[in-house]
Amino acid sequence: MVAHSDQLGNTPILPRHDVQIVPPDLGFYDDITMRAILVNHERKGAENLYVDDVPVPEPQDRQVLVRIKAFGLNRMDILQREGQYPVPPGASDILGVEFSGIVEKLGSRSEKWAVGDEVLGLATGGAYSEYIAIGVDFILPKPKPMNWEVAASIMENYVTAFQSLVVIGLLKDNEDVLIHTGASGVGTAALQIAKSRGAKRIFTTASSTEKLEFLQKLIGSPNVLHTINYKTEDFEKKIKEVTNGRGIDVLIDFVGRSHWDKNLAALAIDARMVMLGLLSGMNLEKTSIAPILFKRLHIIGSTLRSRSDAYQSELVQRFGQEILPLIADESFGNRMKDDKGEKAIQVVIHAVYRMDEIVKAHQDMESDTSVGKIVVTVP
Repeated sequence: MVAHSDQLGNTPILPRHDVQIVPPDLGFYDDITMRAILVNHERKGAENLYVDDVPVPEPQDRQVLVRIKAFGLNRMDILQREGQYPVPPGASDILGVEFSGIVEKLGSRSEKWAVGDEVLGLATGGAYSEYIAIGVDFILPKPKPMNWEVAASIMENYVTAFQSLVVIGLLKDNEDVLIHTGASGVGTAALQIAKSRGAKRIFTTASSTEKLEFLQKLIGSPNVLHTINYKTEDFEKKIKEVTNGRGIDVLIDFVGRSHWDKNLAALAIDARMVMLGLLSGMNLEKTSIAPILFKRLHIIGSTLRSRSDAYQSELVQRFGQEILPLIADESFGNRMKDDKGEKAIQVVIHAVYRMDEIVKAHQDMESDTSVGKIVVTVP
């Protein structure tokens, strides 16, 4: 568990006094360290990430210590790296919210787990490291045939998609759905969950023909999935044409301002719109709220990381019962056969990097050319 403090690949290692972010005091061993990815705020861009030694966390009441094998990257990591995403109170300042690994030590009242258990988990922070102390209800058993990279790709995107579509959006069988930015990590997860829940028609938007063609291959049901290039097509008009003017029942939006009016127009009576982001901006210059009243619309904003521990752990456990059994053991494009039936969900992985390649991994994520999850392995 003792990390090397010398240069790791091309990752810059700075003297310890230059460390700007230090994990909070959650009860640490005094003499055992681990490697973690830290942030030097005196640098700009992905180059402000580096690997160094930090104390190994000690599992507290109803926690276990997990030796991390792989972790997933998310857009919020870039914002946090740049100081634009404050972490929730009590969370580790180390980046990373999803991981896979092996239980190595038990805290008190953690009898539901055993040392050696293989798990995947959702955290409020701390996954960019060799070890993480995590609540017993924030992890799920990793299916044995599933590899570490696939397991590390699941929790943030698929739990967010499940929360948005099912828990908040109340998606029902035979309803119509619109999912914006379908080629994103949450987008590919939401499209597959919508199909697995029996959606009648699924509409999705993306910025290029290549991304839309990929989504058709992923979903594999041209009569169900309707793809729209939002740069060249009017998604409101296409939805109205396909639904004979009725509109959609559930809408998942990450975009905000630029899509607002068309979103309201595309919604059916009693429809639900869940807002997960504001990529195009948060301020509307001019709009009409009349559709909200006359269509009886439900518009809900949602985040996940800032929710209470009780909410998140309950959501994780429900996800483990309803969705995890549907996820294939191999990532999209790597399965030899479908062993989980027509409802099988396939994780989409864009690229896998080593821990000492974290700068390259973040640069890849910032390029906006990826489709699917970027994963980092921990040796």
